[in-house]
Amino acid sequence: MITLKSPREIHEMAESGAILAGMHAGVREMIKPGMSSWDIEEFALKYFKEHDAIPEQIGFEGFKYATCISVNDEICHGFPRKDLIFKDGDLVKVDTVVNYHGAMSDSCWSYVVGKSTPEIDRLMDVTKKSLYLGIDQAQVGNRIGDIGAAIQHFAEDENGFGDVREFIGHGIGPTMHESPNVPHYGEAGKGLRLRPGMTITIEPMITMGDWQAVMDDPNGWTARTQDGSICCQYEHTLAITNDGPKILTSQDPEFDAKYLL
Repeated sequence: MITLKSPREIHEMAESGAILAGMHAGVREMIKPGMSSWDIEEFALKYFKEHDAIPEQIGFEGFKYATCISVNDEICHGFPRKDLIFKDGDLVKVDTVVNYHGAMSDSCWSYVVGKSTPEIDRLMDVTKKSLYLGIDQAQVGNRIGDIGAAIQHFAEDENGFGDVREFIGHGIGPTMHESPNVPHYGEAGKGLRLRPGMTITIEPMITMGDWQAVMDDPNGWTARTQDGSICCQYEHTLAITNDGPKILTSQDPEFDAKYLL
């Protein structure tokens, strides 16, 4: 079922999103070679507690952690671990969902550890631009397919990267995953028409190689690229409004100025 949010509910989700964005800003400052992905998990737990927020992922279908932390060829749903030690050039994706007094927000951000490479920089740049091209299509009257088509064309046709199909965006609030599904590929003009009050995530996962994923981790959660290529992801929660798409998880108000409430 698709729930349409009131302006009050959207503002409450933006408050949740501000907490989530603050957590990501903290990760950006702390991430470095020699630390573990478990250090990020502990930081997130402490940050959410200090801000009276609940890490909504804990307990979801048996998931045990506040964060998903996926490194290099891991696409998504990586477990934070004490023995996963970061080194120069690792590409780390940190994904989490926050419940703040009943309002949900969901965001993933990618971080390069220490010294980057031109190839990693380009992948991150294309992935972030793909996200914002998708957001630009999240207009009242457009269709879900317009979002996916914009992302797929830019990532694959213009830049030669892989656009993961197996994992997609979704509706959010009052629960973590709701309708509609929001694929990052597709055909313009096809799919559900977007209406004011919808709140969705857009979260492209873009690879240096092919788009196929494989579930080969014994934990039953973590997906990797089938060809071992590095994957990047960026994700925002946004509201569909008559004034255009409004990002609810912004980390950079100046950059996102035209998308803010």
